[in-house]
Order: sequence, then C-alpha cells, then structure tokens
Amino acid sequence: QHFLWLRCITSSVYPRIFSIGTKPVKGTKKLVSAGGLVYRLKQGFVEVCLCGRGEPRQWDLPKGTPNMGESLLDTALRETSEETGLRVAAEGPVGSINYWFTDPVEQVRCDKTVHFFLMSVLGGDTRDHDHEFDQVEWFNVADARDRLAFINEVKILDKAMALFDMKTITDSSGT
Repeated sequence: QHFLWLRCITSSVYPRIFSIGTKPVKGTKKLVSAGGLVYRLKQGFVEVCLCGRGEPRQWDLPKGTPNMGESLLDTALRETSEETGLRVAAEGPVGSINYWFTDPVEQVRCDKTVHFFLMSVLGGDTRDHDHEFDQVEWFNVADARDRLAFINEVKILDKAMALFDMKTITDSSGT
C-alpha cells in the first residue's frame, strides 16, 4: 500500500490532485440557513428527530437555505418538513450556530450562520422525507446527543431541551 502511494506522488496525476486542495481562496461570503429541532413525547419521554446520510451514518438536524424573500422561520418550517417528512409547528427560536468552510467549487471561504427553532409534530411520516437524507429517525435525547455529528448541533439540542423544560414547567403551573 505504501508503495502505491509513493508511485502516486511521482505520477502526473498527483500534482493535479494536490493542487485542488491548495488553490488560493478568493475572498469570503456570508451564508444563512434555518432549521428545526423537532421533538415529540412518547410514553412520557422526549424524542427528537434526526436526519442521517452516508456510511458510516452522519446524523444532523434538518436545515436549509432560504428561498428568495422567505423569512428564517418560513425557511425552517419548509426545510424541516421536506427533510423529515413531518408536518411541524414552530414553538420559538432555540439559537444559532456559526461555522466556516471553504466552498470547493468557488474556492471561497464561507461564514455560515444557521438559525434553529424548537418544533412540535402535527403529523406526517418520516418515511416521506426528501432525497437529501438516506434515513430519518426518532431518538431519545441521550442517543441523539451521542449521534449528532457536530458539537454545535449538540449545543442546540441542549438549549432546546432547556427551553422544553421551561415550557413544561410553565404549562403545568398554569402560568
């Protein structure tokens, strides 16, 4: 295996492959997305809906890019419904995450902010999710925390569960 790798280095293919990752970045751009943390109560316990793709499976929260003139809330509702197959209702904002990446096509460094909303289920079926994900499933909170691919999404889950706890306390006290 090492021998093949060394041959690759000296081949005419390697410099082209190497240059893909070393092209200079041509500036930056800001991107915005919105999504949802969908929950349900099942036998008195909270479950959250995650979207998975690839092998090994990468689990994420549903999110996407706004259409022209669409609000962040409308984007979150649309994208969450499309990606999960569920009809959802937003209960309020949870928070936002921010991260950087390089667009490999445009060779631009991207500063992306994703806004998340806490959402409850009105109906639908996870089997009706769109093509962007291979699998959509419900997980208890502990399993969801373990499966989410990115720590910033784990923090959104934690914030949502804190909001959910406050909502439950408020609803049960009648205030």
